[in-house]
Amino acid sequence: MPSQQGSPTVRRLRLGQELRLLRERRKLTGSKVAKDLGWSPSKVSRIEAAKTMPSSADIKALAQLYRVDGEKLDELFGFLRDAEQRGWWEDYEDTLPGEYTRFLGLEAEATFQCDWEPQIVPGLLQTEDYAREVILATRGIARITHSGVRSRVEARLDRQRRVLRRPDPCALTVVLDESALMRRFGEPSVMREQMEHLLELSMLPHVSVQVLTLDSLHPVNTGAFIHLKFSGFDDVVYLEQLYSAHFVEDLELVAGYEAAFDNIRSEALDEDESRVLIQRKAMLWRR
Repeated sequence: MPSQQGSPTVRRLRLGQELRLLRERRKLTGSKVAKDLGWSPSKVSRIEAAKTMPSSADIKALAQLYRVDGEKLDELFGFLRDAEQRGWWEDYEDTLPGEYTRFLGLEAEATFQCDWEPQIVPGLLQTEDYAREVILATRGIARITHSGVRSRVEARLDRQRRVLRRPDPCALTVVLDESALMRRFGEPSVMREQMEHLLELSMLPHVSVQVLTLDSLHPVNTGAFIHLKFSGFDDVVYLEQLYSAHFVEDLELVAGYEAAFDNIRSEALDEDESRVLIQRKAMLWRR
């Protein structure tokens, strides 16, 4: 049975994945299933892609067609029950982009997270003041109300608590470009506090922070990306653009991003050297 603590986003995907595998084992096409059940072909594909939530009656109909019962049927209904729960991120849906809320749902059940960030300190490692300044900086291209800024900051801090401070936190490996430590957001005091906070978090046993220095060879010319790894579920890479975001789910492409991250990490300072550099930057921001 799936865990009741699982992310509803991941459970929806797992449910769709399981139903697709059951169909394929019976050597049935989506069109054949739709015809047998009197559904549209798009309904089958949307359920399998987790774009439509099936009802209990839908699950029963599919299970009967696929000749599924017993523990497997219980498992499917377990996924459905978990998928119908609300995730904490849904409290912020009005102020966060849709693709980002999906990312938060996936992140909630990730076991490993690899984050390459060439421009800013990643959201999971930001202080409240730094996060506010980063969000305010987007006002030049996006209209965000004062309440919207406040809600986004609250969501970021909530995310940090739920990812970094949960009983079974995912292993977080971050590589920062040195320029992210030098680009100012807010007053120097904000930057100094951010550097000190970054040092503190880097000491957590499940957090690794490395810095790619400006005089290092840049092994991969790419923007920021986050690689999420799961137990019993395929890896996903999350990419953000100026006005949109999307997920890379093709396994070959995901493997390419994994190789890119390993390459970048190999050129970065090790963790101890990175802490020394971050400490130096903190001292510079005291001036």
